Amino acid sequence: MNIDLRNKRAIVCGSTQGIGKAVAMELAILGCNVTLVARNEESLKKTKSELPVSENQIHSYLCVDFNDTTKLKDLLDAFIQRNGAVNILVNNTGGPPAGAIHSAKTEEFILAFNQHLICNHILAQACIDGMKNTGYGRIINIISTSVKQPLPNLGVSNTIRAAVANWSKTMANELGKFNITVNNILPGATATQRLSNIIDNKALKTNATNESVKKEMLHEIPLGRFAEASEIASAVAFLACPSASYINGINLPVDGGRTGCL
Repeated sequence: MNIDLRNKRAIVCGSTQGIGKAVAMELAILGCNVTLVARNEESLKKTKSELPVSENQIHSYLCVDFNDTTKLKDLLDAFIQRNGAVNILVNNTGGPPAGAIHSAKTEEFILAFNQHLICNHILAQACIDGMKNTGYGRIINIISTSVKQPLPNLGVSNTIRAAVANWSKTMANELGKFNITVNNILPGATATQRLSNIIDNKALKTNATNESVKKEMLHEIPLGRFAEASEIASAVAFLACPSASYINGINLPVDGGRTGCL
């Protein structure tokens, strides 16, 4: 099975912690030149220093806040002009805060829409021409199992994630003829800071203990445990590699069997 990513360049968003960092590490292990994207420069420098380097790999980073879409576009255009085509784009952004949809403010939807769908679109548009020219393109979006089955108390997230999933499927239909695949990874409950925040928030609102909330969540997962970020990263890495060349336009749950539908 061909999983060789040498001489490929990847942009990985949200890559200084959690799933994004695990993805960056996995792609680097497979030989990819990785460009990290996040908003904290010190964290970017630290993560870059931790990436595996072999066979003349060159890693880099872009420091940008996704609230500034103009700066994001300008940085991307300048980066690609200097460094050449990007072959692999991993869109990954921290999810919106938890909360019921009926009490969500309209501003919460607008902010999440910009940070997720609009930034994904800017990133994809910046990379597509290079993918076409090299004949190799992978756009992989880290979303959520909520696109198959909405999750309780994540109203804004459920809404925005579904929009990204449909954007992605439309992109897949349009770009397939250029050997560019577009797919979504749907992580289940993963042992990251975001999961800890969700557990804390639910425990506070329901007057329960963190341990009881955690136990309730684990009860819904057939494998009986939370995912490790590296397990999500392995699925991303496979979709990025040459052997996944005929997988296009799918939602791939990596959730230990939690999602109740096929």
